[in-house]
Formats: sequence, C-alpha cells, structure tokens
Amino acid sequence: GSATVICSDKTGTLTQNKMTVQKIYTDNELMDIETLEKAETDITKIADLERLVHIAMLCNDTKITTNNTLAGDPTETALVDMGFKLAFEPSIYEQFERVEELPFDSERKLMTTVHQIGNKYLVYTKGGVDELLNRCNSYIIDGKIQENINEYKKKIEQKNEEMAKEALRVLAFGYKELDHKPTKEEMKNIETDLIYVGMAGMIDPPRQEAKKAVEKCKKAGIKTVMITGDHKITAIAIAKKLGILEKEEEAITGSELEKMSDEDLEKNVRKYSVYARVSPEHKVRIVKAWQKNGEVVAMTGDGVNDSPALKTADIGCSMGMVGTDVAKEASDVILTDDNFATVVSAVEEGRRIYDNILKAIQFLLSSNVGEIVVLFIAILITPWLG
Repeated sequence: GSATVICSDKTGTLTQNKMTVQKIYTDNELMDIETLEKAETDITKIADLERLVHIAMLCNDTKITTNNTLAGDPTETALVDMGFKLAFEPSIYEQFERVEELPFDSERKLMTTVHQIGNKYLVYTKGGVDELLNRCNSYIIDGKIQENINEYKKKIEQKNEEMAKEALRVLAFGYKELDHKPTKEEMKNIETDLIYVGMAGMIDPPRQEAKKAVEKCKKAGIKTVMITGDHKITAIAIAKKLGILEKEEEAITGSELEKMSDEDLEKNVRKYSVYARVSPEHKVRIVKAWQKNGEVVAMTGDGVNDSPALKTADIGCSMGMVGTDVAKEASDVILTDDNFATVVSAVEEGRRIYDNILKAIQFLLSSNVGEIVVLFIAILITPWLG
C-alpha cells in the first residue's frame, strides 16, 4: 500500500505474452506472413526465405508436445508456429541434427546453435538486430553472398525502425558454414563473421486491463515505469498505447544509461518512464535511483538475473507462471497470473487495509479516551460524593 513507483517488465506483464510473427524482411523485401501463408507459391523454393525459416525453427528451444502443441518461450514458439504456417514440416529437426549450442544470454542478446547436415556444419544465430549486425560482415540476397554489408545496413535499420514503430518486436537471423564440428574453444567465438539473412517482426498485444491499471496508478499518484530488453521504438509504441509515456524524450536505452553516473541518474530518474534494451544490472541502478529520491519501489521480474533487482526493491514481485525459483525466493510477492493489473490491485488493497487500520485505531482511541476520562472524573469526585 505504500508503493509510489512500480517498475514493470513489458513482456507478459504489461502485454499478453502471446507472440505472433506478422512480417518477415529478407531479400530486401518486407513480406506479410498472412500473404505468404495464402500464396500458392512453394515457400521452400525461395532460397533466402527458406534459410531464414530454418534458422528461426532450428536456433530454438521450443518443444513439440505429444498432442502437437508448442511449449517454451513465447518468442520462440511464435517462430516455430510461423514455420508450420509456411508449410515447413517437423521432420526438419531430424534432418538438421543439433551438435553444439550457445544458449541465449541477456548480455549478448544472441542465441547460436550448430547443426550437421552431411559433411557440412551450419552455424545458426538469432537475436537483437543491432547485436547481430555487429557480428556480420556480409549478407545474402537471391542466394548470393554480398560482401559490403555497410551499405545494406541502412536499409536494414530503416525496415527495423518501420516494424518497431508498429509495436513489432524484431529479431534478426544470421548464419555461416563450417567444414568441421567446432571445438569447445571455437564455440566461445563462434558468433563472428556471420552472414546476415533477414528479420522477423512479431507482435505481443498490450493487456487491456494493464491500460486501465496504468490509468488507476496515475490517479493514485503512483509512477509506472516500463523496463524491457526490446528496441526503444517498440517500447515507446507499446508504452504510448498503455498510457505510460506521452513524449519520446521520456524513453532511454541501456547504452545511454551506462554513460550516466549514479548521481546523474538520481537527479534525472523522474524524467524517464521507459527503459529499453536494458540488462538486469541496469534494473538495480534504476531501483536505487528511485529509492534515493525517497520513493517506495515495487519491481517485477522473472529470471535468475532479475533476483538482485527484486531483492533491492522495497517490494519484489516475481512471476508465478514463468518465473524461476531463484526469482521467487528473492521476491516478497508472487504474481500467480503474471499480470501488471494484479500489482495495482494489491497496492489498492494494501491502501484499503491501511485506511481501515487507521479508522479502527481512531475509533478505539476515541472510545477508550472517553471511557478513561469518565473513570478518571469518577475517581476524582468519589471522595466528595462520600
């Protein structure tokens, strides 16, 4: 009930966590998934599109259950679902055997797998657009590898911005071929000299109840702050829909945050409502900056890396559905439905309980004081009455 600032993760908390791929960019062309799905053309015959879908499906930890449903991270299940929509068969997992992998890491913002097909080894990488582009030195168009990626980068960035403005979360895909299975030592630097293939834009619609909850927070004098690993433009688009920010100047990226000292962040923390492309370490700095300003901070998180921020916050709220055991142990509250509106309801209930306690204390004090006064007067006047 004392919370004055709520720092919330975007995916699954402010949004529905139901990812669906809507657009693909490859071969210098932005394509709509629905259009491709309805097309009579055999998608598998389009070389670069086929390669992009292969990377999306294979550089992926989604599990296909016995009743043919997809289980795993919503972003990854959306990519596999896209492959099935475009007529790619589950047999692809048998054809391309995974022999090595580098799991996704919040610092790198990349995931890499190595697959054997015949005598070749294919390195497939997916991740944030900026992070992956930094690892690429060439790109592919019409099945031909082009060396000068710097000229093409402007087009990639332009299309990335277009999709981000539509509130699409964008992932990029790259690959390279090897003639041998990489050693453990080689795996440490495997994400270099990649060939850029394309991007996929997916939507995670905002929760309708979250918009009402943000409005309720404003009326109650509570500041809502969105923290996400997504692109700044995507974060701004979602935040505007939810009513978290009005001006783009209220958003800041993790790289900009790193350039600020703790003192500067403390002075300017009230200016920002959205933090994009942040790492878990940034969350701790944000929480501490608000606390230095005398605010009571509630913080949401679900991963192992979020536990320091959950511990630092005055009220740590972990996710009951997707949260890790470490995050749950570090938190004070567990949200069983992973919903931002539940945090707001809890604050509202806390304030109601606090008000009721005050009313009860006032009632007890007033009635007891009355009784004490009556008894005290009675004791004083009793001798004279006798």
